[in-house]
Amino acid sequence: MGFRIDDLHHVQLLIPPGGEGGARAFYSGVLGMAEIIKPPVLAARGGCWFRGGGWEVHLSPVPDFAPARKSHPGVLISGLDALAQTLEAAGHPVEWDPHFPGHRRLYSADGHGNRLEFLERIRD
Repeated sequence: MGFRIDDLHHVQLLIPPGGEGGARAFYSGVLGMAEIIKPPVLAARGGCWFRGGGWEVHLSPVPDFAPARKSHPGVLISGLDALAQTLEAAGHPVEWDPHFPGHRRLYSADGHGNRLEFLERIRD
């Protein structure tokens, strides 16, 4: 084939204009991800980036924002029950879904309503 896919670099999600504060509250405040300083040429466009635990999310403002209610990143987690408690305590409802072989999983949403899937491998 001549090439291979090595890894996922980032996922981009959309936010409303001026939604950076809500993004920071969720991705740094609730999930504990570190904010990455955007390069100046990209920072001028607005938005913010976060990294933590092997995944990176880039949040970009768009004028006619509508949250992604079906499409979503799937994030592998250790300590899914603790994450569920943290999300719910921060006001982000959790929806458990038992239909993914070999994993426990739940869905929640960020502060702008973008769907997120969190999975934990079931250890034998």
